[in-house]
Amino acid sequence: MIRHVLPKTALSDWINHLQQNYRVIAPVAVQEFYKFREVNAPEEVVLEYPASILPPKKAILPASEDLLKFDSAHNSIEPTQNSTPIVILGVHSCDLHAIQLLDCVFGSGYSDQHYASRRENITVVSVECLKPCSEHSFCKDMGTQSIPEQFDLHLTDLGEVYILDCGSKKGEMLLRGFDKIEEPTQAQQRRYERVLSQKWSQFTYRLLPQAEEIPSLFALNYRSVLWQELGDRCLSCGACNIVCPTCFCFDVRDDGDLLFKAGKRYRVWDSCQTNQFASVAGGHNFRPNQSERLRHRFFHKFKYLSDSANLSGCVGCGRCAEACLVGINPIEVLNRLYQRRALTAGINKRVFGSFP
Repeated sequence: MIRHVLPKTALSDWINHLQQNYRVIAPVAVQEFYKFREVNAPEEVVLEYPASILPPKKAILPASEDLLKFDSAHNSIEPTQNSTPIVILGVHSCDLHAIQLLDCVFGSGYSDQHYASRRENITVVSVECLKPCSEHSFCKDMGTQSIPEQFDLHLTDLGEVYILDCGSKKGEMLLRGFDKIEEPTQAQQRRYERVLSQKWSQFTYRLLPQAEEIPSLFALNYRSVLWQELGDRCLSCGACNIVCPTCFCFDVRDDGDLLFKAGKRYRVWDSCQTNQFASVAGGHNFRPNQSERLRHRFFHKFKYLSDSANLSGCVGCGRCAEACLVGINPIEVLNRLYQRRALTAGINKRVFGSFP
């Protein structure tokens, strides 16, 4: 790993340098919120921000994406792929973990060519999180409050400068030709280590179960009455799916002219919380009840992806709790499952005694 220093006074010049060869997508302030969008001027970029409304996932897996165009008059079907070089600047560490999960999902088995084409041309610049984003964050519990082993370029705020850690050749390319990059001094290196060590006290553990216990906790609670209790509150609005950095379900649609001789096929984000998601031919619905859909979402996040890819489908960003209109909070759900399981185990022990 190569380490450099970027003076904060040179940040605007560096962003201008990037815009010569890349589209730069970064967090910007929109009223009291923050969102990722393409920036026109460096002054728009805000690197110290709480969780954005939507995750940077939307730049890698767009909410609506053309897949192919067809023309029956010319007997042609052409895939639609976007290969524009993009830099996503200012990604929090939890969102970086989420992007790596998407890479695993879309790159495993039958690789998604549209995702792969876009991802190959995207370089991610992450920033070190020195404090929790919001009251709903539980990234420390999920182990996502620091960057994963694989990354492109990572920024750590030291006050007057940023420490830049290069983790890939794509990350190094972002610094090539920019003459305001410096080498770290011994004092800056010591300051860097001190900042990283001091940040841990800013994050607190929020969950009763340990991260490695969560998949087995769900395996024991498939028929818990908690799912019905939460389902009675859930509105099936899908807001949790829209703001989640790891949700990847989509619906494929066709759009053509009146005679359907020419048109396009495209995909859009979909939500497992809506009633029609699990509907199939013949009018059958695999998950007709709100409680079943809500349970499926939690199991997908905390068990199914762990079983299939050894990765957590939740990175602890807390966006779903912030967006939920009825206050369903994953911290509360996980802790209530753990408490009820512990209570049941205690009762069984008192009734049946301990087992060797």
